[in-house]
Amino acid sequence: MYDYLIVGSGLFGATFAYLAHRQGKRCLVIDKRPQLGGNVYCENIKGINVHKYGAHIFHTSNREVWDFVNSLVEFNRYTNCPVANFEGKLYNLPFNMNTFYQMWGVTTPEEAMAKINSQREKAHQEMERAGITEPRNLEEQAISLIGVDIYEKLIKGYTEKQWGRKCTELPAGKDVYEKLIKGYTQKQWGRECKELPAFIIKRLPLRFTYDNNYFNDLYQGIPIGGYNRLIEALLDGVEIRTETNYFSDRETYDAIAKHTVFTGKIDEFFDYCHGKLQYRSVRFEQETLEKSNFQGNAVVNYTSRDVLYTRIIEHKHFESFGNAVYDNPFTVISREYSSEWKEGMEPYYPVNDERNNALYEEYRKMAEAQDCVSFGGRLAEYRYYDMAPTIESAMKLFNQLNSNV
Repeated sequence: MYDYLIVGSGLFGATFAYLAHRQGKRCLVIDKRPQLGGNVYCENIKGINVHKYGAHIFHTSNREVWDFVNSLVEFNRYTNCPVANFEGKLYNLPFNMNTFYQMWGVTTPEEAMAKINSQREKAHQEMERAGITEPRNLEEQAISLIGVDIYEKLIKGYTEKQWGRKCTELPAGKDVYEKLIKGYTQKQWGRECKELPAFIIKRLPLRFTYDNNYFNDLYQGIPIGGYNRLIEALLDGVEIRTETNYFSDRETYDAIAKHTVFTGKIDEFFDYCHGKLQYRSVRFEQETLEKSNFQGNAVVNYTSRDVLYTRIIEHKHFESFGNAVYDNPFTVISREYSSEWKEGMEPYYPVNDERNNALYEEYRKMAEAQDCVSFGGRLAEYRYYDMAPTIESAMKLFNQLNSNV
């Protein structure tokens, strides 16, 4: 009899298994994929660790979590500095003085603020004339809540990233919205911005400094040698079965462990009894090129709707810096496309609109009533998780379960 059956070998499941194994608990980790690691899995191609399920950059201000992962593997100094390509012109992200110079030719914070505030004031006037008192959708939220020029750079097909400031604290203007957000957001969600809920925009990457660091966290980096090394360290000594589908023999798996930690889709666990939750999915067109350097940056977002992919990832830049990129004559790129999720596709991002949140609440109540099953992670909690909060959440669950023993 196992103490824990852990369904899923992603960061949540692997972290939980590590903590349980360290305390002498007998664990079995099962995963329906042929490899471990969930969406952080990397495939080595031509000596390059390719992030098979999209770019993953570890970042956190939680020193406990940072020390925890670094006790397992060494992290490099990678700093996430993506750029946006709009009709052939490049803009720095998050929005900062480099962006404002590229867009308007301004060189001081005062000039940038004046430009933004003038557009913001115009947006509020237009809303008043239209009799609009509160943003009704994402587009109005973007152009009006925070001004006429900015709305959050919604890399939401990618993330609900933590930008460090609330939108209400940061003015913006229509130029930024039209060039860097509108088309990208519509591609990510497959809907017009006017059809998207306003809550999607939560934070805004607006800085009046020349700081291109995407994150505001104290610590960030990528495991040297790729994320597989982190997963291998977490699961060292733990019994593992890959290509094993929990739902193919559910009764048997439920009977072999005292407690199950489930990290899959919560609606599937309950046989979709309240209906199916919606997701956004992502697909990748991967290409190996016989050149050392394709775009000079790990991530370039394409914000015009005319370009079908949302971004291009060049994987070698996650671990090779400066002229070291030329040590390898090959590079691997992935063009990323966002789409509606359908059966058979990987569910990446929950669609946290009113309908889906209400549906999830029904499943959450059912989950709370389970005595011998705990739910954790992005799919089981129907919420977007960055990697560090995923690990923190797994730690919390383990402590809760073992404090009650």
